[in-house]
Amino acid sequence: MKFLKPTLVAIALVSVLGCQEEVKVEEVTAPVLETEAQQQAYGLGASIGMYMERNLEEQTKLGLALDKELIKRGFLESIEGNSAIAKEEIQGILSGLDATMKAKQQEQAAVAAESSLADGVKFLEENAKKEGVKVTESGIQYVVLTDAEGAKPKATDTVTVHYKGTFLNGEEFDSSYSRNEPAVFPLNRVIAGWTEGVQLMSVGSKYKFTIPSDLAYGPVGNPPRIPGNSVLEFEIELLEIQQPAAPAEVGDKSE
Repeated sequence: MKFLKPTLVAIALVSVLGCQEEVKVEEVTAPVLETEAQQQAYGLGASIGMYMERNLEEQTKLGLALDKELIKRGFLESIEGNSAIAKEEIQGILSGLDATMKAKQQEQAAVAAESSLADGVKFLEENAKKEGVKVTESGIQYVVLTDAEGAKPKATDTVTVHYKGTFLNGEEFDSSYSRNEPAVFPLNRVIAGWTEGVQLMSVGSKYKFTIPSDLAYGPVGNPPRIPGNSVLEFEIELLEIQQPAAPAEVGDKSE
């Protein structure tokens, strides 16, 4: 994740200009946005402000809150050509900030992964005892929501499915239902838990899988959405096993 590149230093800092608590509401007048140029100018400022707001929030979460008064002063002075820090020095300063933030992010990710591992082990132990839950030799847990007698895919097949993926707390991180479009993919090019689990299904069936982290995205996870060591749950509906196209015929059959 990149933060505050040199070319963005001045423009990124403008977002905090509206945060001055000493300015009373009644003293603020609405901007004049009658012409396209006025709207463009304001839109640029608003875009910069939103960008900087996200950065400041992320920095605060990492324990690196920056002094807003210095941010505002740096912006105002640099836009007038009076920066207290030479342009040549800013690259090194911001590279240092970027390195510090990356180190903090890695530290937090490691803590989160350790916590996820412990939570996942506990959840799997308790979930396996629930009625209707079956466990494969590899450790995948599943419940048959809708049974069917259709064909079952092989690992080398391409399948069409509808699915919803959630964390153990129920938060959804991915869903073909939300996109209103089934997913199509070769079964041997997804996480191992899917490759194994979907082969248990018949066309027309719907299963709920609880997949251990080592059969999902492992200790690294799938940043930024899925933390390391995450046990994941999927509701999967197998719609179709796609048949390979017939090979093109060569020559005349009559020959």
